[in-house]
Amino acid sequence: MITSLYTAVSGISANGTALTVIGDNIANINTVGFKGSRVSFGDILSQTLAGGSSQIGRGVLLSNVSSLFSQGSFQTSASVLDLAIDGEGFFIAKDNSGARYYTRAGQFSLNKDGFIVNPEGLFLQGYLADATGKILGEVNNLQLGTTQSPPNLTAKAKIAVNLDATAVVPADPFTLDGNGDGNDDDPANFNSSTTITVFDSQGGAHTVTLYFVKTGDNAWEVHYVHANPDLTSPNKLIDAGTQVLTFDTNGALIDDNDDTPIQFDFGPSVTTPQPITFDYGTGTGETPPGTGLDGTTQFASPFSVLSISQDGYAAGSLKTVMVSEDGIITGIFTNGQTRILGQIALARFVAPTGLLKMGRNLFAETHESGQPIIGNPKTSGLGRVLANTLELSNVDLAEEFIKMISAQRGFQANSRVVTTADDLMQELVNMKR
Repeated sequence: MITSLYTAVSGISANGTALTVIGDNIANINTVGFKGSRVSFGDILSQTLAGGSSQIGRGVLLSNVSSLFSQGSFQTSASVLDLAIDGEGFFIAKDNSGARYYTRAGQFSLNKDGFIVNPEGLFLQGYLADATGKILGEVNNLQLGTTQSPPNLTAKAKIAVNLDATAVVPADPFTLDGNGDGNDDDPANFNSSTTITVFDSQGGAHTVTLYFVKTGDNAWEVHYVHANPDLTSPNKLIDAGTQVLTFDTNGALIDDNDDTPIQFDFGPSVTTPQPITFDYGTGTGETPPGTGLDGTTQFASPFSVLSISQDGYAAGSLKTVMVSEDGIITGIFTNGQTRILGQIALARFVAPTGLLKMGRNLFAETHESGQPIIGNPKTSGLGRVLANTLELSNVDLAEEFIKMISAQRGFQANSRVVTTADDLMQELVNMKR
């Protein structure tokens, strides 16, 4: 009879612990990346009756509390650094001491130093990229905020315009001193013009005006005029050079003579001279020959600009990032350029149930979990990374309620065993009286 009390107490203790685990699961129903736990019960070594093989159980014990690493559902987020893993991998995070942790909670942001961190300030781990966007092989703290896009000087420009075939040849040659004041600040004697912005070696923007001058039948000159970098000079403008365009009787470009770049002087503090090649299309007389109609043409219609482009740009700071499914982080800069900044690393364990819960949605490696397999997303079964997405808790609330009722009933039933055994013991005491 005394044994029945201890047996009932073991049942009360085991079911009480089960209620604690269930309560923890329910409490974390809204915890991002939370993995629920379950309890496993086992019977205690039984007692063998004297003179026979019959056995009597001695109660129940809580043999194990293990985490369930089933996939949680996904929720869309507005932040690009809210990340989720569709697969078996874990994000890798490090604290200031260098201790490594693993998590499924992907709520990340940038700290004041530009590092990607979780809400507790742990650093997200990944592969860094060099200045050219090449991914390096060392796993380290991912830092984005201090990244800049260096400038690129203009080396080539592509122009596509239509020059009016009915235009007349100006009576006087092109000049920068149209008003006759001797200051070269009033271009005159041209048929049409347009502008293009080019960049020097430090990313400085310079406006170059293209003046188109008809010089004869199916023949034109282009003058490239920009501001004089010498502010002390009375001449406000500089004619950097002239390029000849020729057309056939059908208005197709024969040759734009782009073999010789135009030499620009943007001042002594930058690369000088700066050669820029202006490509007006593939002419029929070039090698190899083209159609002459893929760029600049000369038709009997008003002057029009079809397209203007050049390969230079100013320096830019990081504006936003994109994260692909394979963990590649691409930076988008204020100068319109994009560059790979790094790649998120993921870890996988052969026995994830052996991981040690550290709180704050973190897990630590143990002997039972085995060593982590670290690699790129979408490889080695690590799963893919989803940006603007959070993985929700994998706790099934309905299932937890059923478990809670079952544990409650087990607790109550074992309590009844205690009260019943107590009543019987009281009867034995009363019999002595």
